[in-house]
Amino acid sequence: MRPFELTAPLKDYIWGGTRLRDEFGKQSGLPRIAESWELSCHRDGKSVIASGEYKGMTLAELIDKHPEICGRACSSAEDFPVLVKLIDAKNDLSVQVHPDDAYAKRIENSFGKTEMWYIVDCDEGAELIYGFRKSISREEFRRAVEDNTFLEYVNRVPVKKGDVFFIPPGTLHAIGKGMLIAEIQQSSNVTYRVYDYGRVGADGKPRELHIEKALDVTIPDVPAYKAENHLKHNGITEMECLRKCGYFCVYELECCGSYELRENADSFMHLLVIDGEGDISFEGGSLHIKKGSSVFVPAGDETLDIKGNCSIIITMKIQEEKI
Repeated sequence: MRPFELTAPLKDYIWGGTRLRDEFGKQSGLPRIAESWELSCHRDGKSVIASGEYKGMTLAELIDKHPEICGRACSSAEDFPVLVKLIDAKNDLSVQVHPDDAYAKRIENSFGKTEMWYIVDCDEGAELIYGFRKSISREEFRRAVEDNTFLEYVNRVPVKKGDVFFIPPGTLHAIGKGMLIAEIQQSSNVTYRVYDYGRVGADGKPRELHIEKALDVTIPDVPAYKAENHLKHNGITEMECLRKCGYFCVYELECCGSYELRENADSFMHLLVIDGEGDISFEGGSLHIKKGSSVFVPAGDETLDIKGNCSIIITMKIQEEKI
């Protein structure tokens, strides 16, 4: 099956901005676009096929008919395993935490959430919350929420373009204002909100917090993982692995001229263009890609020829030494 483009479902949350419309070409009548779900079969928002013979179907419908396009690595999965988003944080997101698979399946009848952030762009001075400054007890955690001193305990990290953060379940975190992020995660929408700056929702009431569940799953320590910077833009075509784990493997391709990308028989590939433009040629066709393009490449053994000057985030279910 040939590669095809996807159209993302869009989400309007109170902290979102307009960059996904203004810079990435996302079309919507929403006043703001907080998230675009670029690769999703999740019930809360499913990607729609935008090109080729299956245009108009959801990706989930096509996978139901042709599960082989996901590859052997997905053959035992209960559901499509990965969700890829673009996130425009004009304002701070809530401080939150996600459960692991065991807790989420027991309490929420869902998968847990392991995720990775790639900082596509950010304002000068932008920072995010990543774990705690020091270990905190369960009692201190609860008391800090109750007396509104919780932010005194969190670990704030300055960010810059190209930074990568890996966020295992149980890691306290929050995207800060002025960031544009590519998020690669398990296909889960389970989030426990710990602190929300006293904001109210569309109904005029404070947004719900999930303190007891957060207490159950949060690792109350300094995070074990450090940020890594992968900014290139050096005029050289190269591929680099940003992160691999049991749930996904993510590469960045900096294409400056041309690159031969080989399909993988064990896994689909998802290509998210975060800058520039170019063309992808394959047997029987081609696609023009630009900033904001989202392309699904079915599992296979052909070679794609990418030409142009562009930066692409490539997500797979498995890790390979060379692709």
